[in-house]
Amino acid sequence: PSSFFGRIARLKDFFELIMNSEEIIKYGGLTLLVLIVFVETGLFFGFFLPGDYLLFTAGLLCGTQAFDVDIFTLLGAVTFAAIAGDFVGYASGRIAGKKLFVRDDSFFFKKRHLVKTNLFFKKYGPQSLVVGRFLPIIRTFAPILAGAANLDFRKFSFYNVFGAFLWVWTLIPLGYFMGVKYPSVIDYLEYIILGFILVTTSALLREYFKSRRQKTGTSKKSIA
Repeated sequence: PSSFFGRIARLKDFFELIMNSEEIIKYGGLTLLVLIVFVETGLFFGFFLPGDYLLFTAGLLCGTQAFDVDIFTLLGAVTFAAIAGDFVGYASGRIAGKKLFVRDDSFFFKKRHLVKTNLFFKKYGPQSLVVGRFLPIIRTFAPILAGAANLDFRKFSFYNVFGAFLWVWTLIPLGYFMGVKYPSVIDYLEYIILGFILVTTSALLREYFKSRRQKTGTSKKSIA
């Protein structure tokens, strides 16, 4: 029993670390940061990982010199990870994307996340690869659905690269600017992260319910 509870405690510590963007950077540096960005954008079980506020925090800590890495090295490494992650997601979607719709729910996979992304993807098409970069869950499943839908590879590549640059080169420089100009803002990092979570979650829920209403309205018209 003691070993069981010990494993539970270690697992709890792991998830607390993963969800704490400041600790991620201080503990794992650029390597762990790049790995998390890659997993979140490339593997379906990475949907729960921090994205937006992790990038912002990395830029902020870099600006305050608490993160000892050159800003352009940071931007280049994270951009590469974001692009590579989406290519992996696209490939997995081409191979087994349709099977995810019949996959049973598990600890790391919830079918409802796939359904939300599917509605979003149907509405925005390839542009969801750009817009979805700024939305949790969507940025994980959008490239997978693009692969499952056999989206033209060249078109996917364009939106993948464009979306990655827009996402990374918006959030990291924003954090970096805040860190350079207003270094004391780091004392309020928890509130900033909470703001990110509220904004991205509300945007995701708004799009989801809007798509559901449109789908319901279309169904009623068809019946009539």
